[in-house]
Amino acid sequence: MDYLLIFLGVMIFLFAVGVPVAISIGLTCLVVLVVQGGIEKIPEELFAMQMLSGLNNFPIIAVPFFILAASLMNTGSSNERIFNFATALVGPIRGGLGHVNVLASVIFAGMSATAVADVAGIGQLELKAMKERGYPQRFSVGITGAASIISPVIPPSVALVVYGWLSGTSIAALFMAGVIPGIILAIGLSTTVLLSSYWLDLPGTKRVPGGEVFRLFLHAIPPLTTPIIIIGGIWTGIFTPTEAGAVACMYAFFLGAVVYRDVTLSEFLEALRRTVRFTSVIMFIIAIATFYGWLLVRVRIPQELAMALLDLNLAETQAILLILLFFLVIGCFMSVVEAVLIFTPIFMLTVQSLGIDPVWFGVLMVMTLSVGVITPPFGNVLFVLTELTGMPFEKVVVAILPFLVPIVLTVLLLVFFPSLVTFLPEVMH
Repeated sequence: MDYLLIFLGVMIFLFAVGVPVAISIGLTCLVVLVVQGGIEKIPEELFAMQMLSGLNNFPIIAVPFFILAASLMNTGSSNERIFNFATALVGPIRGGLGHVNVLASVIFAGMSATAVADVAGIGQLELKAMKERGYPQRFSVGITGAASIISPVIPPSVALVVYGWLSGTSIAALFMAGVIPGIILAIGLSTTVLLSSYWLDLPGTKRVPGGEVFRLFLHAIPPLTTPIIIIGGIWTGIFTPTEAGAVACMYAFFLGAVVYRDVTLSEFLEALRRTVRFTSVIMFIIAIATFYGWLLVRVRIPQELAMALLDLNLAETQAILLILLFFLVIGCFMSVVEAVLIFTPIFMLTVQSLGIDPVWFGVLMVMTLSVGVITPPFGNVLFVLTELTGMPFEKVVVAILPFLVPIVLTVLLLVFFPSLVTFLPEVMH
């Protein structure tokens, strides 16, 4: 366990002083190697080979594909069509635009794959509409931030792709497993909106005639079809999750450039540039984290951790709750993908030793870590909302606090009723 203290202690210290994540992970590995055998015995060739092997994996190709698909959807009018349809459908309910916010995030989750993409894309439309209709800014910011964490859960999810690759778990099964938890989370958030509407006297939007709802539905059918194509294609075996990412890219480009003709060449190139920048950061972290994971196994940290938890004689539920509490804390200090990369190799042997379903664990892990994107000090969504609204950081944090209740309750519900996660993968196997 001495090495575990070095692995986590050095890395967390480097995070705290502002060293970039990838550099922090790499320096931690070097410290462990020096402690093991001295600086002259550091295996430079092995370091490079392990990093390269981490990138030379077919499932990882899905990451840039899904990022590009989301970027293209954000560029064109797809988001606006989704938002208009959602407004016509659930806007008349008390607290109207709060429900619209949640429903739009559920739909957009089938295209965005990350929480930040959700807020940066459809979140801008939601905040603008709620401001124009006189909604309290604090409420608007809170529900927009909270609803964004639906994206890492409902497929396609970059975090689930990375977890599946590292753990050897079927990515298709993980995608299916995320559907019901994502819907339950949406119901919990909408319930909070409904209760808040009485406290804050939130209005609904004007009821839209059935014919207009149908017209807006027809306009939104092409982008609404995106998650159906992705999930349906994976379920039927027409293509793999990685190939689904490529299909999503082609379909998003087809919508923007051919169907709607609202994505220009310069906008397409800018979407490519954003994708390259984001992907390069993730891939560099993946490369470093691959060596980190290999080193963890070499010094037997996963084995020792598994034995330590087994020695505690905890029931499965108690062990899961303890691990998830750890993830809640860790999620406050790093992004979901970074945390998945680092901690999946550490905990997988423990999961196997306790007989825990890796699909169930993966969804719980991603959902719990996702809470970190809306909590200080390093929640990415908090910074995006601060930039979009001009609100002080601490006020954005306070605005989101009430919506943490349904999120935590959803996680607990999934812990005590695992079939909510495993039902769809088992039925569709």
